[in-house]
Amino acid sequence: MEINLQSLEKLDTPSLETAINELIKNDFSRLVQILYRIDVSEAKLKNILNSNPNEDAGKLIAQVVLERLAATKKARESFNMQSRIDDTEERL
Repeated sequence: MEINLQSLEKLDTPSLETAINELIKNDFSRLVQILYRIDVSEAKLKNILNSNPNEDAGKLIAQVVLERLAATKKARESFNMQSRIDDTEERL
């Protein structure tokens, strides 16, 4: 399976964890590219990984990715709502 940003967004949590672990093992540079594209905080990720050395890294990274994707979705929805409000005001 080709793992990219679009495919990661569609995965359920256990599948996302597995996909991230596969990237860690087989294509770490691709994982770094995806995390950069999602805009995951490197400092936050390092802190979480260092604070939980005995936890599954794929699981920890998946949690951060899901949080970031949710924040991005919320921001987009807020922006779209503001655009609709601005459009309505312009018509008045």
